[in-house]
Amino acid sequence: MTAEIGKPAPGFELVDQTRSLVSLESLLGKKALIKFIPFPFTAVCEGEVCEVRDNLSSLTDLDTNIVVITCDPMPSNAKWAAELGVSFPILSDFWPHGAVAQAYGCFNEAIGVAMRSTYVLDVDGIVRDIVATPILREARSMAAYHQSLLSI
Repeated sequence: MTAEIGKPAPGFELVDQTRSLVSLESLLGKKALIKFIPFPFTAVCEGEVCEVRDNLSSLTDLDTNIVVITCDPMPSNAKWAAELGVSFPILSDFWPHGAVAQAYGCFNEAIGVAMRSTYVLDVDGIVRDIVATPILREARSMAAYHQSLLSI
């Protein structure tokens, strides 16, 4: 079963760049952006994550938790987060490889990565919007996140 608008988001528990466990349950009580990215250390992914970093206060002002999920291992995510100066969780969906991305319906089996999909959740963990692009080199819009969060 994949994530669908109007349905509860699939549960997960993953480790972040600081080795802390982050679960779907820990995000409840606030709106949430669950942002899947395919390739850390690449221009489009860095641009998207830096845009979130640079607009973090506007997202948190909307009472929103933000997590980024990659299929890369935790040490790689830790180095990447440190290089970018990111304080929000970058979660590792490395093993079993891409299991959470598969549960959300955004795992690309052919290349072994999560596609660019962001799941916008309400305070109860219900998927209210999905901001995605099927093109790996095409970034998602920060304006789309704000619009989705404001509509909840």
